[in-house]
Amino acid sequence: MFSYIKKYVMLIGIASLIIILDQWTKSLVRANIPFGGSWSPWEWLTPFARIVHWTNTGAAFGMFQGFGMVFTVLSLVVACFMVYYFPRVPKEEWPLRVAMGMQLGGAVGNLIDRLTIGEVTDFISVGTFAVFNIADASITVGVAVLLIGMWYNERTALKKKADATVLADDIEQQKAGE
Repeated sequence: MFSYIKKYVMLIGIASLIIILDQWTKSLVRANIPFGGSWSPWEWLTPFARIVHWTNTGAAFGMFQGFGMVFTVLSLVVACFMVYYFPRVPKEEWPLRVAMGMQLGGAVGNLIDRLTIGEVTDFISVGTFAVFNIADASITVGVAVLLIGMWYNERTALKKKADATVLADDIEQQKAGE
């Protein structure tokens, strides 16, 4: 039993931290900023970055409004897939494991909102970009970590293959010279 739980420590740890931070910040916004209102610590910062109170019934960054039930089901499917697949990812593939934890935390953070209040609370507003939250940012950063990790692993594999080819060529040349 302990070895089974041990396989999930990283996934649960990363996801839990994100869920806690996401839900805490959303609750602060809902409790302290009226819907549609905003807050900024400095007036000069307001055009560039501010905390707002907004809701979203669609996907991340306000896309596909009104499809809340679809995204609820999709979040559940993605979360189940990650929990199932995570132990099969080798420990050496740590970027994928980190990315999965971030994406699971983000998916569950927004899922909690969908199930408890029927919509997702968004509050981070930067420039003219869509308003988002910690869960959305975690999913996005998780995708970036995944892509960078895949790129790095592919580069490393190609370098190893090239090194092996050079080594094989050197051995062939040594044999030919004998």
